Formats: sequence, C-alpha cells, structure tokens
Amino acid sequence: MFDKKTVKDIDVKGLRVLVRVDFNVPLQEGSVTDDTRVRAALPTLRYLVDHGARVIVMSHLGRPDGAPDPKYSLRPVRRVLQRLMGRNVVFVDDIVGAEAQEAVERMVDGEILMLENVRFHPGEKSNDDEFSSALASLADLYVNDAFGAAHRAHASTAGVTKHLPAVAGLLLSREVKMLTNMLAEPERPFVAILGGSKVSDKFGVIERLLECVDTLIIGGGMCFTLLVAKGVEVGRSLVEDEWVEPAKAMLEKASSSGVELLLPVDFVVADMIAEDAETRIVGREEIPAEMMGLDIGPTTIELFAGEIGHAKTIFWNGPMGVFEMTPFETGTRKVAQAVARNNRAASIVGGGDSVAALKKFELEERVTFVSTGGGASMKLLEGSELPGVEALQDRE
Repeated sequence: MFDKKTVKDIDVKGLRVLVRVDFNVPLQEGSVTDDTRVRAALPTLRYLVDHGARVIVMSHLGRPDGAPDPKYSLRPVRRVLQRLMGRNVVFVDDIVGAEAQEAVERMVDGEILMLENVRFHPGEKSNDDEFSSALASLADLYVNDAFGAAHRAHASTAGVTKHLPAVAGLLLSREVKMLTNMLAEPERPFVAILGGSKVSDKFGVIERLLECVDTLIIGGGMCFTLLVAKGVEVGRSLVEDEWVEPAKAMLEKASSSGVELLLPVDFVVADMIAEDAETRIVGREEIPAEMMGLDIGPTTIELFAGEIGHAKTIFWNGPMGVFEMTPFETGTRKVAQAVARNNRAASIVGGGDSVAALKKFELEERVTFVSTGGGASMKLLEGSELPGVEALQDRE
C-alpha cells in the first residue's frame, strides 16, 4: 500500500512545480545512449503539463565533485526530453542563482524548464538547508519522481521537502506499490532470483526474502561465499571471507523457514576474465584451484529455468555471471529468457545489471515491470526507510 499523496491529489494549474527526476543516464560523446529513465518520467511530466502546471525539472547526472563539470551537463538530456515530449524545453546553466530565478519568473502555464545538474552545487549531497531553501524558492509544489535516488537524503530529495508541500510522482508511486505489494501479497509460488558479485550487498534483502518467498535462487559471484559456507572448495572464485559465517546462518534460516534455496550445481570456469579466455564446464565440487567460476553451467540453467517456469510471482536482481563477455553470458541470457517466457507470472526486474541484461537480450518488453532504482529497490526490499519517500505528505 502506498500512503503518500501524488500529483493527482493536487490541483496543479498555474503552480510552479519543482520535479525531481532521475535522469542519471549514460552518455557517450555528448549523446544519451539509453533514454529509459527519461521515458520513465514522461507520465508525470505529461500529466503536469496537460493540467497547466509550470514544470521545473531537476536531476543529478554522474558524480561531479560539487562543482560544474561540462562532461556531466544535463544539456544532452534536455534534447532527448524535448524530443520525447514533443515540445520545447527551456534549459538554464544554473540551479538556484539569478538566471534560474529569472527563467522561472518568465514561465507560462504548461511550459517546461530544466535546471542544470544539481550535483554541481556542493550543498546537494550534504543536504545543506540553505541550498534546499533556495531550490524551494523556485516553486509552489515539490514532486519527487526519482525513485532511483529516493534512498539518498540529499537536498533535492529530502531537504527541499522541509520548505515546500511535497508529493509523489506517478513513477515513484508505482515503483513503491509494485515492490511492496510483491512482498505483502505475492501470488504463489513466489520465486526470487539474486545474482551479482557480492553477497554483502544483498544480505539484508536475502534475509527479508527468506520470510516471504517459496524458492530463492542464487547465482553470480555471490553464490561462492554461500558454497564455501557449505564446505565447497571454489578455487579462485570470488569469496567474501568475512561473510562466510553469516552465510551459514542464512542457509540455516532458509532450511528452518521451509524455503528452497537453490545454488548452482555446475559452472563455466576460466583462469581469467577475458573475451578470449579458455573455458570449461565443471561440477561445483570440481572447480580447479587455479580457476574461477564466471557463469553458471548448463545443468544449473536447466534447474533454475524449471523453477522459474512454475512461478506465479518472480523477482530478479543481478546477473548469473560476467554477462558483458560472450563466453560468460549464457547463464544470464537463459535466466532472462526463462523469466520472459513465463507469461503466467508477475515478473519484476530490478537493478542496473539485470535491466542491462534485459536490454542486451531484447527482452525488456516481455516482463511485467522493470524498476528504475537499483539501490533504492534493494533498500526498500530489505525494509529500510527511503528518505525521499518518507518526507512526502501522507494521505489523510
């Protein structure tokens, strides 16, 4: 249940509306190479424009060091937004200075203005109250539609809400609803698939999922710490030694909770991470001491795909191997195809690498929901509060 007000609860006509979006998109030679996050914000922006608001868009991009940096300018993103919206988007090389103030004063109903990268100001990441107040002075209403940044207590996500009425955008509200409903009311069987490199990054999520899933599938580099916890020798595969004991407790919790926890039974191994690496397939008890597991093997793929095929609710976060390289992409591709093929299930995919895999294998249109927030979705799933959500106005 989402108990925060949204843009649809407010009469926005004639209001100056400051909208925090997540336009942290990849750039190459000054052009946006993936506009997914821009497209995700369109429903909220179109709603505001169609209802006569004066829309002021702000976002971060990359990691500039609290000062202007041309390679992190939002100008290329403005061009994409203008094309997708089919209307002019005014851009200012300013955030809270005189240029921004004057541009806002010139706005008319239904117009869109984009501010420069909020991380060009040192007060953004430090959640400086003076900067937050200056941002708020631009507008009459604040809308947070940046789910991907909602776990950050920054000036543009949390601080500004102390100075303006604050509500959720349509994307943020949908993200929170989808993820919380998945945990609270899943149709069963509920199968969760976790991958990626480190078990430490997802320990809290695993603990939470063990309370509500029927089957938990774990692949990727994180599985090796769990295998070591089971007494398996894994060669030079990635292992977080300090997490072996917690992993033992995790395995015991799965067993006592009646959750089926599936780990790979075979691997594609190599002696180096490279496109031209020599590979072989071995059972999980047979990983050579000088080699490392870099993808799940064919028997594991069949095992995982069979479990995914029977699910009614699927959550997937994290690849099964180094899918960016051809020799180690098969496991991730086959898992992605299994998720996409199960059209009886509600399938939710979260996390940058998982979304990148869906795109690589041209499957993003064949799942129920793709989350735009990697870190935010993980924090939400592990039960942590998201500052950018908690700060919004409650429904009465």
